[in-house]
Amino acid sequence: MTNATRSIPKITLRVPGDWSHPSELLSRLPQGYRLSPEYLRLPDGKQIEFTPMPPDDELPRVFRSACRRSPTDDELATLDRYRVAVGLTGPGGSMESARIMMQAGAAIVRAGGAGVFIDNSVTAHGGSDWIAMTEDSGPDALSFAFVSIVRGSRDVYTVGMHVLGYSDLVMDAADADENGETFVELIRYICGGHRPVDVGQIVADEFGPRFQVVSRGSDSFDAESPFHNPLGRLKFVNPRRIVEGN
Repeated sequence: MTNATRSIPKITLRVPGDWSHPSELLSRLPQGYRLSPEYLRLPDGKQIEFTPMPPDDELPRVFRSACRRSPTDDELATLDRYRVAVGLTGPGGSMESARIMMQAGAAIVRAGGAGVFIDNSVTAHGGSDWIAMTEDSGPDALSFAFVSIVRGSRDVYTVGMHVLGYSDLVMDAADADENGETFVELIRYICGGHRPVDVGQIVADEFGPRFQVVSRGSDSFDAESPFHNPLGRLKFVNPRRIVEGN
């Protein structure tokens, strides 16, 4: 699939807050940000789609379960009494586009949002964590913010790498350590841009080969799903198991 024909994924964020009126949100936005009925305008002129969503009973529960770290007590209190979730949607597919969305989400958090929920990976972060990651904005911060790791009975895989412009990763559960450090290191390696990773590539460290990419396949999500990665999934295998299987 070429860059010309590949679909550009959209990043969708939800920022719950307890604003009593739109004017309260407007008055608390950081300097340089502007809000219209349809767009959040960033200081550099970029526009992010803005969609206010009414509260429901599910978001606080799902937000809590999706958090990478525990939000503060104040953030949880705001979440529990939230009156509207600010939806922000913009193009993904690169580290820079993800940084732009981080900045947009941070603006709403600074205006009183409890934190940020990411539709693309069902991952959430308390507001203070989100602001810290935005201020860092390096590869580790971006991958921690946007990518989740799912452990099944047979395999372990990522969801959300497409918003950063990368294929998702998958490996047999037998090759992944229980605490997920192996997968975290692979994500950091790829997002750090050390070199391209594709079928046949061997990922190594100072101790020698660790994993080889043996195939690229599609994910199981519908093309319209926020989880769908148009770049597919790269399967990593421990080279030792390849040798043992021959």
